[in-house]
Amino acid sequence: MPVRPEREYRDFRSAEFEPLEDSGFLVRGYATTFDDPYVIWKDEYDDIEYREIIAKGALDGADMSDVIFLYNHTGMVYARNKKTGTLTLKIDDKGLYQEADLRLLKDFGGGELFEAIRTELIDKMSWAFTVRRDHYESTANTRTRIIDEITKVYDVSAVSIPADPNTDIAARTWINGVIDREKAERLERERKRLALRIKANQ
Repeated sequence: MPVRPEREYRDFRSAEFEPLEDSGFLVRGYATTFDDPYVIWKDEYDDIEYREIIAKGALDGADMSDVIFLYNHTGMVYARNKKTGTLTLKIDDKGLYQEADLRLLKDFGGGELFEAIRTELIDKMSWAFTVRRDHYESTANTRTRIIDEITKVYDVSAVSIPADPNTDIAARTWINGVIDREKAERLERERKRLALRIKANQ
């Protein structure tokens, strides 16, 4: 992961990703939560955290007409909200809630995936999406990307090894862009200070 460079992949390490008791093969959980900052990367040298927030309302206009439920974002489609209705997505005050019914493929991997979730061998979720609009805020020790509007949700996935945000192309592009901009601003301030010092000594 990630498997598509034009998409962004984020994990939600949720203890609520679980099978529903006495439900057959139904699993549920939040793919993401709103207004809940998570750390993308920490610069130990400068003691700066690079964070991200999915803003409440970011999914209001998103295309979720054909979303699939996968394992590690690849391979077999275990559930889908289009046609089969085996994947239910709901935007609530907390975030993006999903329920996936693995019954259709219970004899083709769905049963094994359900059992892995039931026994908590797999207890994390991830999702793939593209962003239409975001903005950036900073404090002395934090740089925060706020995702205001999501274009499309592609999949929600059960994951055994969550994606490393440091290798996510979109995340790294954003972090490197912020770092480059701040370096340029620091150099410009230093240049102006030096010019003033030289002028004062003339």
